[in-house]
Amino acid sequence: MIKIYGMPSCPDCAEVIELIKGKEDKYYFIDIGSNVRLMKEFIRIRDNDPVFDERKQRGSIGIPCFVLEDGSITLDPEEAGLFEDNAGPSCSTDGKGC
Repeated sequence: MIKIYGMPSCPDCAEVIELIKGKEDKYYFIDIGSNVRLMKEFIRIRDNDPVFDERKQRGSIGIPCFVLEDGSITLDPEEAGLFEDNAGPSCSTDGKGC
């Protein structure tokens, strides 16, 4: 199962939530805003994986974040089997991306 870390209030995450409807056997959405434990879980991933380096430099949060079945992490929905254009900005810490 592919885990997706995000928040429904993030436009990019909301789009992903719509794409995974009916595919709950393959995808599991984790709302990091619903519980501080889940936020900490995401932050541990974000702080330790270099896939986030570019996003952090741009001021982006790095959601939606996909943890694939092999444990690898991607920020690209296509790599997680979702075939939508992800050219838009990710949610940013300065509020410009959301």
